[in-house]
Amino acid sequence: MSTVVGQRRRVTVSDLVLQYPALGPSCALLLALVVFSLITNTFLSADNLSLVVQQSLVVGTLALGQTLIILTAGIDLANGAIMVFGTLLIAKLAGAGGFGALVAGVVLCAVVGSISGLLVTSLRLPPFIVTLGMLTVVAASARIYAAGQSYPIGGGLLTVLGQRFYLFGQIELTVGMLLALIMFGLVWYGLTRTAWGRHVYALGNDPEAARLTGIHVNRTLFSVYLLAGVIYGFAAWQALGRIPNADPNAYQTGNLDSITAVVIGGTSLFGGRGGVLGTLVGALIVSVLRSGLTQAGIDELYQDVATGLLVILAVALDQLARRRSR
Repeated sequence: MSTVVGQRRRVTVSDLVLQYPALGPSCALLLALVVFSLITNTFLSADNLSLVVQQSLVVGTLALGQTLIILTAGIDLANGAIMVFGTLLIAKLAGAGGFGALVAGVVLCAVVGSISGLLVTSLRLPPFIVTLGMLTVVAASARIYAAGQSYPIGGGLLTVLGQRFYLFGQIELTVGMLLALIMFGLVWYGLTRTAWGRHVYALGNDPEAARLTGIHVNRTLFSVYLLAGVIYGFAAWQALGRIPNADPNAYQTGNLDSITAVVIGGTSLFGGRGGVLGTLVGALIVSVLRSGLTQAGIDELYQDVATGLLVILAVALDQLARRRSR
């Protein structure tokens, strides 16, 4: 009788990065918190940390929808414009009732997201081209619809996400933070605990292999764009909670900021790897970086340079980890 003795494969850093995409961003976030707490006197205050989280809510919600699309090896360049159009529709309909206006705004964003999904699935057009075109169309349509004006919101349901309350009497929280946590939790559950989520990852890894295993590729891909559109509608609600004014010129870099958060959060631009927990951390990293550098007296242009370098580093590490895993 012969015995085969197997050797354990040594776990490398690249293995950990591939298995736990949020691990690296979490370490980076912790490092940033430590560094900025040492070089500034006010960074670790409860008020400042609460403000940092609040500033990440809109981009973080956009990034949540962006994550779903990037997981399928796509990209959405129009999500910021879709959200802004949603805020304008909500604001202009607010007089007829807050709930109805909110529903209309979410439906509008879902419809626009669905159109992108149909173009990608039915005509097999590249997501980059489709959403680039949608960016131009939606941004122009929003400006035409707004007629060059901004529309303030009085209050009520449409601004409730900006309402503040205190945990333990000291830590300032907002209703928008709670909504964001619920949304991230629901999407995390959908991606990690359901067949739909497994299909999304399979589609991002290899669409043809996913098709051969019986996955309805077009149906799954369309559902991703539809759900992303719904999330952009909730991002519009978050935006009105932060600033109760719908402006057609707002969040012009929302699409790029959301992609930045997703990439820094460890989701691969090539699809099939990553998740919403990393995106949450990535959105916080961007907000922490800007807040910390501002308090340290660093010019905003240099902040953009630092953020851009961080994105390049994140993509480079992803590529390196993939090569070493082969």
